[in-house]
Amino acid sequence: MASDAPAAGGRITPAGLLRRKGGVPIVCLTAYTYPIARLLDPHVDLLLVGDSVAMVLHGHETTLGATMDMMVAHGQAVMRGSSNACVVVDMPAGSYEDSVENAVASARRIVDETGCDAVKLEGGVTMAPQIAAIVAAGIPVMGHIGLLPQSVEKEGGYKIKGRSDENIVQLHADARAVEAAGAFSVVIEGTMEPVAAALSAMLAIPTIGIGASPKCDGQILVIDDAIGLTVDRVPKFVKQYAHLRDIVADAAAAYANDVRSGAFPAPEHLFTPDKDKA
Repeated sequence: MASDAPAAGGRITPAGLLRRKGGVPIVCLTAYTYPIARLLDPHVDLLLVGDSVAMVLHGHETTLGATMDMMVAHGQAVMRGSSNACVVVDMPAGSYEDSVENAVASARRIVDETGCDAVKLEGGVTMAPQIAAIVAAGIPVMGHIGLLPQSVEKEGGYKIKGRSDENIVQLHADARAVEAAGAFSVVIEGTMEPVAAALSAMLAIPTIGIGASPKCDGQILVIDDAIGLTVDRVPKFVKQYAHLRDIVADAAAAYANDVRSGAFPAPEHLFTPDKDKA
């Protein structure tokens, strides 16, 4: 199997990740800011600038609050903070569904203005023409099937997929359509484990699981969930590797106490004539 490692001074590429099918699991996390990208970049294969940024950083109730300007701005920040990982930027809801022309134009704007390596969009059979058109325009695409956060209002909530025979048939059709359209990989979200495992075995492109199966070719989590910064409900499929909520809250409380008591700023934090001479 060809190496997926970046060339000296280069990034992991979508083509390199495609070659990872069935190999060492692909490590993916979301990133939205420069400092977080800097911290994650040495450890992951792929950084996703997810439309989850609308919820995580901007306080929206769903990912539908993400805009094109928002995705571009955060994509630029992550690109500045990373040099190793493949960077993929989500196409926000409303930027690609209406027509293949709109989809290509939106993908082109994201890539041109951020310099990212690929874009991601949600949908299977119905979005296959958009995927194919974006790929034909020379832009790598990551697909996304299963639970689709951008469809939460239409579906009346976040509903796990793969529970019925009808839905399983649809998931298989969606997976095949995304692959046939030319996507280099596909996220499988919120799907019953045996179904997600079967989809991963069926496809020749890497599958990236989130609430799916350990048999997927890689895994992704929202970074704020993984490090315990999420202030609302944490999904069942998340493993928290740190609990930064408590650390941040404790630091803020200690700072507030120091300011109110006069302990901060102390002499060592001040510029004084005897110690700071020109």
